[in-house]
Amino acid sequence: MDKKVQISLQRFALQIRIAMLEEFKALGFGHLGGALSLVETLAALYGGVMRIDPSNPLWECRDKLVCSKGHAGPALYAALALKGYFPYEELKTLNEPGTNLPSHCDRTRTRGVDMTTGSLGQGASLAVGMALGDMLKKKDSKTFLIIGDGEANEGQVWEAFMFAAAKKLSNLTVLIDCNKKQLDGYTADILDMEDLGAKMNAFGFDTVRIDGNDVIEIYEVLVNRMKPGQNPTAVILDTVKGKGIAEIEVKKDNHCIPVTVDECDRWLKYLYEKLSKLNTCLTEKEEHTGGLR
Repeated sequence: MDKKVQISLQRFALQIRIAMLEEFKALGFGHLGGALSLVETLAALYGGVMRIDPSNPLWECRDKLVCSKGHAGPALYAALALKGYFPYEELKTLNEPGTNLPSHCDRTRTRGVDMTTGSLGQGASLAVGMALGDMLKKKDSKTFLIIGDGEANEGQVWEAFMFAAAKKLSNLTVLIDCNKKQLDGYTADILDMEDLGAKMNAFGFDTVRIDGNDVIEIYEVLVNRMKPGQNPTAVILDTVKGKGIAEIEVKKDNHCIPVTVDECDRWLKYLYEKLSKLNTCLTEKEEHTGGLR
């Protein structure tokens, strides 16, 4: 991959983390752990993998995302704001009365959200239905589904996957955020899903397991390695809950936590310093090549 593209993707991931912290700073609490673990996935999807048009969010030929993992909504909102679906300042209204950014994604409230989700497991069925609909209409659009490894405890998820494989929905890509934790603790202690990659293979998916906090690897897998075949695709994302903020990463109970303004300001300072270094690298590349093409 071109170095400029790599830096651009890494920068976008940092910008999403920063935007998300602005949301939680304004609110004072939230589901930071599972939202942070998905940042690189969203940066890859909205940084070039998905065919989208922020000026026309209902474009019929667009690729679609179903974020079934409801508590990751703030991460999706951050990506959408940065892409220009709605004003950046709206991020500070997260979960407030009258907001267009509710706790769980709502396609009737938030510009750019393709499907209402939040009741865990149901997003899988919705994404399968969307992919089937596009296939029957002979559209070349793709549907991407994000679920959590804890969410995979839901039986409805596996019914949907069985149906997707049976119908050869090659336009469906399932991204499983395997951050090893859920609300009450470690997934292995609550309901061990064992090898999710082996399960997806057994259900008829073309499956790959990757570093889910490496935006470049995610992008390259989705663009280059996972070429459409006859089967739906599954990407097992090995991630760290709370990724990008060391204090949250090491916190055992980091599913939903309170945050202070001082904490957020400290984390934002750290992220802005990293972003500044990446911006310098990108500027140097632009000067060397005569601008990004």
